[in-house]
Amino acid sequence: MPQRTGNGREQTPLQGRGELRHQPPPTDSRQTTAAVPPQGTGENAHAQAAPQAPLEGRGELRHQPPPTGSRQTTPDGVEPHGFPAPAVPPAPAAGQSLLVAALAAGLAAREEPVVLVLDDFQPESGSPVAEGMVRLLRHATPALRLVVVSRRDPPLHLHRYRLAGDLTELRTGDLAFDDRETAALLAQHGVEVPRPVVKTLRERADGWAAGLRLAAMSMQGHPHPERFVARFAGEDEAIVSYLVEEVLDGQPPAMRRLLLTTSVLDHLNAELATQVAGQEAGRHFAALVAQSSFLQHIGHGWYRCHRMFADVLRVRLRHEAPDLVPDLHGRAAEWLGAHGLLAEAVRHALAADDRRYADRLVVHQLAVGQVLALTSTRLPGELLTRTPSAGPTAAPREALGPESALVTSAAALARGDGPACTENLALADRLIEELPRGGADRIARCRLAHSVIRMARDRPRHLTAARAAAAEAERLFPRLPRGLLEDRPELVALTLSIRGRAELREGDLKAAEASLTTALKAACAAGNGVLRWDCLSELALLEVLRGRFRAAEQFAGHARHPAPQASPEPDPSLAALHVVRAWIALTRLDVPRARGELSRARATLRQVPDPFVTGVASLVAKLMTAVETGTARPETLDTIPDITADGWLAEGLRQSVRHACAACLGEARAHRLPARPVPGTRGTPDPRPRDDRAPVESLSARERDVLRHLAQMMTTEEIADELYVSVNTVKTHLKSVYRKLSVTRRSAAVRRARELELL
Repeated sequence: MPQRTGNGREQTPLQGRGELRHQPPPTDSRQTTAAVPPQGTGENAHAQAAPQAPLEGRGELRHQPPPTGSRQTTPDGVEPHGFPAPAVPPAPAAGQSLLVAALAAGLAAREEPVVLVLDDFQPESGSPVAEGMVRLLRHATPALRLVVVSRRDPPLHLHRYRLAGDLTELRTGDLAFDDRETAALLAQHGVEVPRPVVKTLRERADGWAAGLRLAAMSMQGHPHPERFVARFAGEDEAIVSYLVEEVLDGQPPAMRRLLLTTSVLDHLNAELATQVAGQEAGRHFAALVAQSSFLQHIGHGWYRCHRMFADVLRVRLRHEAPDLVPDLHGRAAEWLGAHGLLAEAVRHALAADDRRYADRLVVHQLAVGQVLALTSTRLPGELLTRTPSAGPTAAPREALGPESALVTSAAALARGDGPACTENLALADRLIEELPRGGADRIARCRLAHSVIRMARDRPRHLTAARAAAAEAERLFPRLPRGLLEDRPELVALTLSIRGRAELREGDLKAAEASLTTALKAACAAGNGVLRWDCLSELALLEVLRGRFRAAEQFAGHARHPAPQASPEPDPSLAALHVVRAWIALTRLDVPRARGELSRARATLRQVPDPFVTGVASLVAKLMTAVETGTARPETLDTIPDITADGWLAEGLRQSVRHACAACLGEARAHRLPARPVPGTRGTPDPRPRDDRAPVESLSARERDVLRHLAQMMTTEEIADELYVSVNTVKTHLKSVYRKLSVTRRSAAVRRARELELL
């Protein structure tokens, strides 16, 4: 039923909040509850409900006002519920202490808890009212239950009660609606929408009760509520009117200016606010964060403005001072760039339409790999679409600068526009040559970006050119800040992966192993799945050429699922991985699988030619023929044409490859695969012996989880952290897995699980 307010008008019942997150202390301890929310979070309704139910039973905070006459008021406006106010006349000085003493005495005379609600309690620190409440709290008995509702932290020395565990705090996040409450609020207004739409609405409003209520009212009778939610933001007229009237217009001029000018920032601290708003406005930052509940502390001195309030502030800023907006973004970009916050700095530089500065930030911070998608960190997408062109209509060369040409080239490569990449790369090369010789640091950074783009462009098809670019990058590394390079592991991963591929094909196995292993670690640190998969495939190829089939299988197993990449062209190591799998299958006499893998390898090599991998594939095909014809003997190597006849095998690899071939044929001889039937004869060869035994008993879901993490080469401790269990629990699961799979080692368990298709 609708409720009636004091003026007789009906009021729609507010949504019940049965899931507030912080549980208060037991009833036999003193409790202070401080609610410090922004406007429109329903905090007054919670305060009204407090006298009707003990706070410790806060599962149902009701929104009905208290019964008439149930709340009394002290001479200072404080409302103690449940006992008469002492008849002490108000006095500004000495009477204050008498009043506090009288209230404390009244509380001491009671046995049951008493709830005291201070609504809109915002006295200045050190004022008589504030000091009186501090004394009351200090001398009151445990019977007192104090509820304080304020727009800012009340000056009541709350840290004492926080440390003692006697304080319950309800802030913006605690009063924010979740999806279930949002759906219930919409249902009260007769609005039914799918769950994803409810989630979107709640996220856009940051769970703010007033914003959700206004949205629900606007959605009533709307023909397409889903479309309304898709467009709903802080620019909605109802939201703007509410926040401007209730919050913004009530601020002093200096505070209002600070709110408007810093609204261009997603996150801010005192120094950044001063940089953007100016010294005069920045002096008010401490007061702003203390008085505005719409600014939420996110740690380490940083704050975030409530999403919808920030949208409203930006609307007002564009309306009141549109010419100031680019300058504010420019100031923010300068500060953020100087403090290493690259992505935010680039975003603000682009918003200020200063693309040249954005490009210089990318190149000088060695972040061109982020434009090329070499790392999980991404720069703003505007870089891919808003960078200036180097065509006939481009800006003059002296105004463009090599950094802009480099970023344009990288963006073109990331979009798959090879000609534009090459054109801008050539332009950048000429512009770098024209730089003053005194700017050695700038030249080194531009040259490194140039080398990185060439490596990314040439890696799939032109290994020799990519190797030359990698060598140039390695010469430049010592000339750049070491700390900055450590923050860019994708550059090391790309450089060493190319060097390792080249060293493998040159026959230097030890150097290739070292380069690829280091590149693999760097790729993992950068979050680059493509380079990680590339390194694993090359390491698998290296091990199979050594005849270490078990190690090769482990690397190939970790490269089981190719990482997604932006380019439609196959990765150059995909063919190598297929060849490795074919050779491993041949050692197990799984000829059908070996033939299938070779077929896939050849299909890939037609798109991305690689003479070295083509040679290895040809060798595996010859070995497979020997196995199928029943002539699998080590001396069969003499009957196979010279494995170096096509010039694909380096001198340093010959002995190792012959050893690998002999090991493969030895395995075939041991298993004695029947000869392939001659056409026209009858009979089918028996399948090769294969260990297809099922586990003694099926693995549990948790054991499968442990096994999957085991296959990722994770330690016992890492698996325990990932599954939120103890190390001993993981060890117990591992023992059970070993028993069920009839193995004794981790590698054997992973191999056996793959044979049984458990992974």
